[in-house]
Amino acid sequence: MTLLPERDLGTPAPPADAPPVTVEIDGLPVTVGEGTSVMRAAALAGIDIPKLCATDSLDAFGSCRLCLVEVDGRRGTPASCTTPVTEGMRVRTQTPQLEKLRQGVMELYISDHPLDCLTCPANGDCELQDMAGVVGLRQVRYGYEGENHLDLEKDTSNPYFDFDPTKCIACSRCVRACGEIQGTFALTIEGRGFESKVSAGAGESFVDSECVSCGACVQACPTSTLQEKSVVQLGIPTRSVSTTCAYCGVGCSFKAELRGTELVRMVPDKNGGANEGHACVKGRFAFGYATHPDRVLEPMIREKITDEWRVVDWDTAIGYVAERMRAIQERHGAGAIGGISSSRCTNEDVYVVQKMVRAAFGNNNIDTCARVCHSPTGYGLKQTFGESAGTQDFRSVAAADVIVVIGANPTDGHPVFASRMKRRLREGAKLVVIDPRRIDLVRSPHIEAAYHLPLRPGTNVAVVNALAHVVVTEGLVDTEFVHSRCEDFDEWAEFIARPEHSPEAVADLTGIPAEDLRAVARLYATGGNAAIYYGLGVTEHSQGSTMVMGMANLAMATGNIGRDGVGVNPLRGQNNVQGSCDMGSFPHELPGYRHVSDDAVREVFETLWQRPISAEPGLRIPNMFDSAIDGTFRGLYVQGEDIAQSDPNTKHVFAALAALDLLVVQDLFLNETAKFAHVFLPGTSFLEKDGTFTNAERRINRVRPVMAPATGKHEWQIPCEIATAMGYPMDYDDPSRIMDEIATLTPTFAGVSFAKLDRLGSMQWPVTDAAPDGTPIMHVDEFVRGKGRFVTTTFVPTTERATRRFPLILTTGRILSQYNVGAQTRRTANVVWHAEDILEIHPHDAEVRGITDGAEVTLASRSGETRLHAVLSDRMPPGVVYTTFHYPTTGANVVTTDNSDWATNCPEYKVTAVQVALGSPLRDASHREHLPEAMRLATEIAAQFRDLPEHDAASVMATHIRKYWDPRMREQLRDQVTRAGATCDGHVRATAELLELPVR
Repeated sequence: MTLLPERDLGTPAPPADAPPVTVEIDGLPVTVGEGTSVMRAAALAGIDIPKLCATDSLDAFGSCRLCLVEVDGRRGTPASCTTPVTEGMRVRTQTPQLEKLRQGVMELYISDHPLDCLTCPANGDCELQDMAGVVGLRQVRYGYEGENHLDLEKDTSNPYFDFDPTKCIACSRCVRACGEIQGTFALTIEGRGFESKVSAGAGESFVDSECVSCGACVQACPTSTLQEKSVVQLGIPTRSVSTTCAYCGVGCSFKAELRGTELVRMVPDKNGGANEGHACVKGRFAFGYATHPDRVLEPMIREKITDEWRVVDWDTAIGYVAERMRAIQERHGAGAIGGISSSRCTNEDVYVVQKMVRAAFGNNNIDTCARVCHSPTGYGLKQTFGESAGTQDFRSVAAADVIVVIGANPTDGHPVFASRMKRRLREGAKLVVIDPRRIDLVRSPHIEAAYHLPLRPGTNVAVVNALAHVVVTEGLVDTEFVHSRCEDFDEWAEFIARPEHSPEAVADLTGIPAEDLRAVARLYATGGNAAIYYGLGVTEHSQGSTMVMGMANLAMATGNIGRDGVGVNPLRGQNNVQGSCDMGSFPHELPGYRHVSDDAVREVFETLWQRPISAEPGLRIPNMFDSAIDGTFRGLYVQGEDIAQSDPNTKHVFAALAALDLLVVQDLFLNETAKFAHVFLPGTSFLEKDGTFTNAERRINRVRPVMAPATGKHEWQIPCEIATAMGYPMDYDDPSRIMDEIATLTPTFAGVSFAKLDRLGSMQWPVTDAAPDGTPIMHVDEFVRGKGRFVTTTFVPTTERATRRFPLILTTGRILSQYNVGAQTRRTANVVWHAEDILEIHPHDAEVRGITDGAEVTLASRSGETRLHAVLSDRMPPGVVYTTFHYPTTGANVVTTDNSDWATNCPEYKVTAVQVALGSPLRDASHREHLPEAMRLATEIAAQFRDLPEHDAASVMATHIRKYWDPRMREQLRDQVTRAGATCDGHVRATAELLELPVR
C-alpha cells in the first residue's frame, strides 16, 4: 500500500477508565478522557497543533515551545502538550499572536540548522521541514554569521544508523525514547544552554556506548540527525507492507517500508499488539539476510554427501524426494521415514508438513525444535492448568507488583518485552531473579532486583519446592482460591511441607541462603499481583517438566493466576515455537494438543483428510537419531532447523545424519545439517511469506509478503507437492485456505481467519464463539481442565555432575545481537557486536588454570571438546562457566550431553560437567570441518555389516561404530578407515580424531 505517515496525536492517551471531559477547541466541542492533553484533544478533533518535541509514544516534555495555545481565563500561552484539559475549557490554536510566536521559535531553530534540504536524506520526511511550512516561515532574520553547531563531526560508527549533530535541535526525543521506551538510558543531553547536545554515554561513539541499537531514538528523531544508513543509500520509502518479525517469540509487528521493490527499512508498528511501536536491533535492522548472496534459490540433489551438489528444477527435486521416500518405506516399513518442522516458518507452512507426514508418510514421526527448548512447558502446563501455553498477554506485566524471572535473560533474548518489564520496575514493582548468572536485570540503570538467587545449575526444583514450602508452612496459601478452583491440594501440601523441602534443608544444595529463599517466598505470596516469567533455564534440564509444574503449583497456591499482572509465562525462543506446537508438530499430538490415541479426535481428521491416522505416537527427535544409528529409521525431511548445530552431543547427531539413506533439508542457506543432505530445497524468508505466526503470548499475527518468493515457490507448496507425488493429493489455492482448514479442525483456532486478522490486527487463542476476538488472559474463571491440579514435584538430582576430571559446570544462553544458531544474524552487520562465541569464566577459576582475559582455551566434556576465547567475568559464581551457541565454528553443542528431561526428552543444555584448559585442546581438533565426511566414511564402513545377524562379530562392530564410536574397536577400524579415506587426508584425520585413532 502507499506509504502514509502514521497519525501522531502528540501525547499518550490517558487511562482507559478516565472519566469523560468536554472541551471546546477552535469552536469545536470534543469529549476526551480526563488527563488528556490539549494537544491530543485537538488532534482527535481534527486540529493539528504544530510540534517538534512532542510525540504520542513519549510523555509530554514541553521544550520546543512550538505548540503554544491560548486558553480562555488563563494568562500567557501555555504549551498544549503539557496542559491537560478541564471541563468547559475553551482553547484557541490559531491566532495572530500564536502565529508570530511560532514563527519566532522556528526562526531560532533554522538559524542553527544546515540549509541542505534538497540534498538531505530526510527531505520529504522531516518534521522540522514540515513545521517550518506549517508555521509559515519564509525568512530567517538572524543570519548565519554567529556561533553555531554546523561544524560538529558526524558519528557513523553504528552499522545501521548515523548521528549528525549538525542537524540536532536538542528536542530530547531520542534521549527520552532511550529511557522511557527502551529503558537503557544510553543517551543524555550534555551541557547547558547553547552548549546542549545529545551524547551517547560519556562522550563515546554510538557503537562503543551502552546503546543497544533498538532504533527507538532513530524513530523518535524529528530531523535527519539520527538516520538509517539504508535511507541514506536508497532514499525515502514510498510504500509499506504490514508484517511480523521472524526472530524471537515476542512477535513484533512491523511496517516494511519499500522504495519500488527494494526494502529500505523496518519500522515497528505503533498498533502492534506485542510491541506497540518498539523493536530491538534484530527486528529493526537485521533483515539483510533475506537477500544475502549465500541464499540458495534453486533445488539441488546428490547421490552421496561427498558428491558435488547438482542444481535441478523443482519437479525433478520433488519427484526425487517422493521416489526415494517411497523406496525406503517399501524396504524398511512405513515408520522408516519422518519429518521435523520449523519454528521459524508460518503456522500454515508447519501445518502442511505435519499433514504430509501423517497423511502421505502414513505415520506420526513428526517433531519440532520445541523438543529441545519448550517441550517441558507444554507438558507441565497441560498437567496442571490443562493448556500447553502461557497464561497472560505481554501488557499484563504493567499490572504486576512482583515479577519473578527464572532461567531467562529477557534483555538479551526478548528485549522488547524486557523494555515493558523495566518500565513497570521503574514504576515500583519488585523484581526477583533466579539464575546462576547475574544477568543485566539484576542491576541496570534505574532498576535493581530486590533479590538475586544465584542457584547452582540443576537445582531449580529444589528452589521452587523450598519457596512453596514457606508458602504452605507459614500460612500464606490463598485458601479461597485453592478450595474453589483447584484439586489434589492436600496431598501436595503434605508433600511440600516435609522438612526436606525447607529452605534450611536445601541451602547447601542450591547455594541459596535460607533467609533469602524465605524472603522471596513471602514477597511472592504477599506482595500483590505476582507474575512468573521463565525461559530455557527452566526447561532445558533433566527435570524441566517437573520445574514447570512446580511453578504452576506455586502460582495456584498463592492465587496468582487468572487476572492481569500474574500468571506463569514462558518466554519462547523462536518466533513461531508456540505456533509450531499448536499446529500438531509433536509425534503424540494432532493440532490443538489432542492426543493421537483419541479415537474421536482422529475420526475428525480422518474424515477431512480422507486418510487413516495412526493411533501410535511417532518418534521424537532423539528417537529418530537413535533409530537412524540402529538402522531402522532411514529417511528424514527437515524444514528450517539446523539440528546439526542446535541439538546436543554433536557427534551423536552427526552419526545419525550420516547413517540416513535420505536426508532432505529445506532452508535458506546450506547450513551444518545440509552437509549431510542428499536433497536441498530452498525455503523462503519471512519477507516472502504469506501466513501467520503465533508468539509466546498466544497472539496470532499476520505475516504478509513484502516481496515475491525468490525461489519461485511458497514454502507451504513444497510439502504439498511432495505429498501429492507420493500419492496423497494436497493442494491449496492460497495460505488462507490452509488457515481455514486449521480453524475447522482445531477448537482453539475456530474463529481465526485471515480476513478477521486483517480487520482486528491480531488475536490471542483460544478464539471461539465464547471469545470471538481472542483470549488475552487464560484461566480467568476456571482452568481449561476444569480445576487446577497440584502435582507433587520430587527433586531428583541430575546425573550430570562435576567430577575431578570435569570440575566445572557449563550453562549456555543467548546474546542480544545474535539469534539461535546465527544462520540469519551472522549474515548481517550484527556481527559487529558479537563476532564469535566466547566463554565467560570466573576470575578465580581462570587464575588457578593460568587463563587470562582473551586467552584461547579448550572447553571439554565427556561428549567432546571445542576451542574458544575466554572472558573473565564475575557474572557467574565460581565453578560455573557460560557460553553461547551462535557460531558453528565453535560448535558449543559438541560438549553438551544426551541427558534430557524425563518427560519430554528436552536436552539438559544448562548442566554440563566440563574442564577448561589453557591453549591447545586435549586432542587435536584442527580438522573439525571434516567431521561430517568422517562420520559418513565410518558409517559407510558400518553399513557394510548392517544387515548381518545380530550375533555376528562384524555386525556387533558396526553397532559400536554407529552408536558408541567405541574405543574398543580402534584396532579393527584403523586400517578400514585409512583405506576408505585414502584420497582425502582431512577426512581420515577427522575420522581418526572421532574414533580416537592415531593418524598414519
